[in-house]
Amino acid sequence: MIYLSNHIKTSKLAAFMLALLWVFFIGCHENKRTDVDTPSTGTIHITVDESFKPVIDSEIQVFEALYPHAKIIAEYKPEAECFKDLMKDSTRMIIVTRGLTPQEEKYYKDSLSYSPTWSRVAYDAIAVIVNKKVPDSLFDMNELRGILSGTTGDKELAVFDGLQETSTIRYAVDSILRGVPLDPKKVFAEKNSEGVINYVANHTNVLGFVGVSWIGNPEDTTQTSFLNKDITIASIKCTCPEQSYIKPYQANIMLKRYPMIRGLYYILKENYDGLGSGFATFLEYERGQLIFRRAYLAPAKMNFSVRKATTY
Repeated sequence: MIYLSNHIKTSKLAAFMLALLWVFFIGCHENKRTDVDTPSTGTIHITVDESFKPVIDSEIQVFEALYPHAKIIAEYKPEAECFKDLMKDSTRMIIVTRGLTPQEEKYYKDSLSYSPTWSRVAYDAIAVIVNKKVPDSLFDMNELRGILSGTTGDKELAVFDGLQETSTIRYAVDSILRGVPLDPKKVFAEKNSEGVINYVANHTNVLGFVGVSWIGNPEDTTQTSFLNKDITIASIKCTCPEQSYIKPYQANIMLKRYPMIRGLYYILKENYDGLGSGFATFLEYERGQLIFRRAYLAPAKMNFSVRKATTY
């Protein structure tokens, strides 16, 4: 009888200890999970192509207003630096002008043990800006090619937001010159897009190449101040039957009439539903897409109609 009583006490003690260990395990697990960011809480670092700074600043501002416990810390760099940052543990997402190639997907999968996800969320354009004192602000693509390669346009120079590793210079080489090298005597660089704008505002013999995100939104007081700073947006011969000269306005981007259009992509390095996934979803759906539209870019995930209007 005494033996049975001791056995029962021992069994109860063992059961109590197991229950205590289970509660401790669950508690630790839950505490650990609270330290992990969620789609609407936490802090992450992202790296963004500098040519998209105005519109991505707006996206982050609205996202953080909607989710007060979320903090997205963005660094703005040349595109090639963004891709380098993708391998850093501290960088969760990059926003650039292209997705991953199959070779890059394999490389990241081998390095990270999973493939980053990526998607195009908008379209923007490369704008050509000139000083307002320049009498001619009409160009076709052959003229731009000649200026950049040094074969025509002896008087004009071209200024970019950096001569190496920027998306704008890559677009110029790949899509405008189609592999022909830039003429180092005709092409030079400023530190960033704002530097390009300021240089063109003070010189009459130069074409500036910048992302339209910097100068295309007439509702942005900073951008309107740029346009009032002695610069104007040049008109480029369109890819359309009438072959008129057009500016990189939103409708021309959406209808692909403007000849220098590129995509805006996010690449997300996250294998769980964290804050990066939450921000990516925000960029793809209505609120994020409306911000791209308001910034006068062309949203890639939502269809917005372009209607003809008649003024009386």
